[in-house]
Amino acid sequence: MSEDDSGFAEAAGQPHYHGHRDRLRQRFRDGGHEALQDYELLELLLFAPIKRADTKPIAKALIARFGSFAEVLAAPPARLKEVRGVGDRVVHDLKLAHAAAERFLRVKVQGKRVLSSWSAVLDYVRTAMAFSDREEFRILFLDKKNALIADEVQQRGTVDHTPVYPREVLKRALELSASAIVLVHNHPSGDPTPSRADIQMTNQIAEIAKPLGIVLHDHIIVGREGHASFRGLQLL
Repeated sequence: MSEDDSGFAEAAGQPHYHGHRDRLRQRFRDGGHEALQDYELLELLLFAPIKRADTKPIAKALIARFGSFAEVLAAPPARLKEVRGVGDRVVHDLKLAHAAAERFLRVKVQGKRVLSSWSAVLDYVRTAMAFSDREEFRILFLDKKNALIADEVQQRGTVDHTPVYPREVLKRALELSASAIVLVHNHPSGDPTPSRADIQMTNQIAEIAKPLGIVLHDHIIVGREGHASFRGLQLL
């Protein structure tokens, strides 16, 4: 017996999982990601960092722990390593996959008119923030045509709080010559319902922005259970 870097033992001779890997790769080639369940797609990602062990139990354990393929990719490294078989190389590849997904979706909104590409914006911010274990406050800065000119994370906080300073938000908007902004933050609890503090902070930013000629288009809250739009809820 030899032991893989994952910590799982491998029997001598031709490992039984080689045929399974070939079949899974073929299914992906034939049908794309829609032909695979979450844990199977995760298995494919694990093939590279785990070369000498069956990745199915590791993939299933990750899904069981975090809930979905997206949540696995977004999970903090320390928590990923709590799952048996997950080491530094696995974490590296999972974080790389998450970064690639975020970069791909960001390109779809960069320079585009945000208000006419709203579904792409939601896909991007959910991928970037919805499954984080800490609150993050992000601002999308728009030009006069509502095209995205900058996307910045302004603050990172704790599991249930991020300090936001309205004057600093507007100061940055003026530095970038932004004509409008969209606020985005996440709720690690999963429930995107705005809190009283969220509403108060948003109103403060809107009040300061108005005399400066800066439009607050929306405040989006994202979480595992979906998203909430202040504009849609008639809170703006």
